[in-house]
Amino acid sequence: MTRRSFLCLSLAVLMLVPLVPARGYRLIYREQLYRLYHRHFYNYPERIAENVYWLEQALRSDFANPLYALARVSNDREWEWYRYLFTMHINLALVDLYLQWGGQYMKFEAYFYNAPWQRENLRSLDRAEELFRYARVYWEEAQVWSREAAPIRFIHLDRIQHWEDQHHRIRTGALDYGRIIDAHLDRVAEVRAAFEAMDESTY
Repeated sequence: MTRRSFLCLSLAVLMLVPLVPARGYRLIYREQLYRLYHRHFYNYPERIAENVYWLEQALRSDFANPLYALARVSNDREWEWYRYLFTMHINLALVDLYLQWGGQYMKFEAYFYNAPWQRENLRSLDRAEELFRYARVYWEEAQVWSREAAPIRFIHLDRIQHWEDQHHRIRTGALDYGRIIDAHLDRVAEVRAAFEAMDESTY
């Protein structure tokens, strides 16, 4: 086969490829969308926003059939336990993401040499406060789902021990994002007051 005929044959094959229908499927179940959430070594705002999007879509979606659950589910009671813990876990992941995202905009000190950028810093603090308040909404929702799961006892699902640990820590008070969020919001208020007190004589 000559080089030219090989090139023509390759070109003909490549022209036919787009005619073959590509098989795709819609992401409609919570488990499918949750799998798109992933941790990054460096948390840039756009990566955090991507994860927030997938997790919020997961919360709006229905659960897959128990056959496709992220843990082995054998009966109705385990299925109920799984659903409560999964919803709680997604809400906790969103709390964590919103805190990280707010931390990207947070100014922990109002240094005198930042006075020329007072307006920009105040806008950044407003954005941080907004994100911390979103975190509070998801924290309250996680507590609701943990309370729903509380009456169910003596069930252990192998692949979701981490969710069970989170549930236990919420019930015992060892995990209290509310306190962390309050501390962040108090700090935002302090730094905002310091920036607002700056005038022409500050720098």
